[in-house]
Amino acid sequence: MYQFNEFKTRTALDEKLAEHIGNILAQGVAANGKASIAVSGGSTPKGLFEKLANMDLPWQNITVTLADERWVDFESSDSNTRLVHENLLQAKAKAATFFHIKQGDELTESVLAQLNQQAQAQVLPFDVLILGMGEDGHTASLFPCSAEIAQGFAEDAQPLLAVQPTTAPHQRISFSFAHLANAKNTILHICGDSKKAVLDQALANKNHLEMPIRAFLHSDKITTEIFWAE
Repeated sequence: MYQFNEFKTRTALDEKLAEHIGNILAQGVAANGKASIAVSGGSTPKGLFEKLANMDLPWQNITVTLADERWVDFESSDSNTRLVHENLLQAKAKAATFFHIKQGDELTESVLAQLNQQAQAQVLPFDVLILGMGEDGHTASLFPCSAEIAQGFAEDAQPLLAVQPTTAPHQRISFSFAHLANAKNTILHICGDSKKAVLDQALANKNHLEMPIRAFLHSDKITTEIFWAE
């Protein structure tokens, strides 16, 4: 299931979405003493991150993480961890805790096992999940081109898995669908006419192995709130 929210400008979208996310996080802390949010990388969320960073929220009780990450050094321009630190974990949001899903130099089986234990204890289930979407319909690092796509959708999948896409650079680490799907609030944040065209294509068919975002849009158990601006 999905709800489509359209905005005339990206600034208006960022303001409304930041307010919506802030309310959810504040309510989560009030109810449970803590809250967690998983975000996605790329250029689209930068304005949203800036809005969130300046909001009066109980950041000291909020944990931020990524839905997926490229296995690159922090200094790399391809690092989503760097993106989050430079754009979200600023101003008032500096008080938040960041859960690193990229730890160390190599993504070995032992590193992955340790990360899965930590994820279960520290961030899952997410209070808020913000997804992006690629031109091929991938979301997080659930790539239709990857050999790991079936593993990513397995019902008994561990929280995190290693992914090697064939149509994009870098090895990745990604939360699996089973654990992304347990988020209490799921948001798809996209901008531009090209992404709207991809969204229309995704809504026209339910084959999620062809376009992984479809698993969120067509699920009877998930309500994905789409926030789009041209």
